Amino acid sequence: MGAPEDAKEPGAEAPARSGPSPLRLLLTRVRPHRGVLARAGLLSLTGSAAGLAMPLMAKYAVDAFAADRSPVAPLIALTALVLAGACLSAYGRYLMARTGEGVVLRARDQLVGRIMRLKVPAVDRLTPGDLQSRVTSDTTLLRTVLSSGLVESFNSVLMLLGTVAFMAYMDVTLLGVTLVVIVGIGAVTALLMPRIQRAQLRAQESVGAMGAALDRVLQAFRTVKASGAEERETAAVAEAARHAHDRGVSVAKWSSVSDVTMMMSIQLAFLAVLGVGGARVASGSLDISSLIAFLLYLFYLMGPIGGLVEGWTGLQSGLAAVRRIDEVESLPGEPADLFGELKEGGGPLRVTFQDVTFGYGDERAPAHKGVTFEVPAGGMVALVGPSGAGKSTVFSLLERFYDHDGGTITLDGRDIRDWPLGELRASLAYVEQDAPVLAGTLRENLLFAAPDAPEDRLTDAVARTRLDTLVARLPEGLDTAVGHRGVTLSGGERQRIAIARALLRRPRLLLLDEVTSQLDAVNEQALRDVILELAEQSTVLVIAHRLSTVRHADRIVVLEEGRVRTAGTHEELIASDDLYRELAATQLAAEVR
Repeated sequence: MGAPEDAKEPGAEAPARSGPSPLRLLLTRVRPHRGVLARAGLLSLTGSAAGLAMPLMAKYAVDAFAADRSPVAPLIALTALVLAGACLSAYGRYLMARTGEGVVLRARDQLVGRIMRLKVPAVDRLTPGDLQSRVTSDTTLLRTVLSSGLVESFNSVLMLLGTVAFMAYMDVTLLGVTLVVIVGIGAVTALLMPRIQRAQLRAQESVGAMGAALDRVLQAFRTVKASGAEERETAAVAEAARHAHDRGVSVAKWSSVSDVTMMMSIQLAFLAVLGVGGARVASGSLDISSLIAFLLYLFYLMGPIGGLVEGWTGLQSGLAAVRRIDEVESLPGEPADLFGELKEGGGPLRVTFQDVTFGYGDERAPAHKGVTFEVPAGGMVALVGPSGAGKSTVFSLLERFYDHDGGTITLDGRDIRDWPLGELRASLAYVEQDAPVLAGTLRENLLFAAPDAPEDRLTDAVARTRLDTLVARLPEGLDTAVGHRGVTLSGGERQRIAIARALLRRPRLLLLDEVTSQLDAVNEQALRDVILELAEQSTVLVIAHRLSTVRHADRIVVLEEGRVRTAGTHEELIASDDLYRELAATQLAAEVR
């Protein structure tokens, strides 16, 4: 395995969207907190403004020393200003930080909720690692843009204007010299900002790509080790990390150039003011105390100007983050109220596929090319056929993970698109082939699809799926943690947990995808009996390769290359269809071995 194909830049895959600008989207997220942010900004500004009086107080102290007067009053005032400014600034920054955490929490809640409602095809186009990056690192940048992007930038502008006003009060000529130098170099800095914005967006995309590459390895960790592919996969993740490093270095380069340029403007302005001001002091047109105060104000400019540069850089990061978050929110999603209530009764569902066509929209051939078959209400129908015949696609269309392109699918004579999505899925139970188990306790996994199921039904489901021996040997019984993705369980145990989960749901239509593939003969027989019992209460549609599972079905539908080849009972198909006879002979030979 080489570098993962799905670890490419996610930004290249995300949908282009013409809509509100990233700045407007950012302001929309900030708007609910504008009152608190205004108070925080005012406190921070007041604290900073207190510092503006310090050079003036220093001038009065120098004048007092020069005139042989007591400097106690100016020094006391100076100390009080320092303390008051520090307290106000600290509280203001705390409010901003707390509000920033609130914005991050709200953004994460909304983003996770949106991801949970995304349509399956939309999630298929992205990667778990990149989605995690958007929920974690991208939302964190919203906090940065609040503190150093918007509020600090606004405060820096006001502080800059206040400092300039005090400098004008000190000496207009020296102010003119300062502005000429700063404005000239500031224009150069403004030209760097678009580069910083582009570099920041690429850096965030590359971090998402690195997360996708790492997630790819972790999802198949045992396969990687069994294949001796550690070095290759390490190299692939390292390559993604190097790419993120290069993009991060690019951001650092342009940000450093911007910072140094602005710092240089202050230093050049200092030299110019020192030269011009020193000449004016020598000529007697300017007091030495005024020159000292002016130079102090000049150094005070470093704070607001640095804040503006940092704020602008942070704003670019925040805009890039908002753009990536909005890309997820612009993906097609399912209704917010899709979660239907589990309702007892209603009877088994009748399923009809009539000339159904469907393609996944990629380079693969269409999965269904006019599929037609019927599943009567109640009983068990099996889908068989070679790999790639379109069997699992039937289940995906019934769950409406995907919408069919043509033809009709009906449940009890009602078009599947007319069913409210929540009601549809509440009527179905789907046992996947790989029988996923979530991190948590065994009880949580069993009740995952029916969290309100009573204890007696839980006990019954455990016994019917022969999980009682597993529960007995676990140290805390049903409340034992099963590890990440059920790593402490065997494949057969995971399949039985998935089936028990479906039993507790009491569905009107049960979809079983290769549910006995990892079971031994004894457990397979027991679960086959359970499935036959379920077929008396609901409709069971099963995908199976094992002859032992298929031969007990009321009806068998044979799929081949996206079409229904034939249908009938096991005996009828053995006598009439070559493909089924071949599949049955192959599976029978495998079972005998």
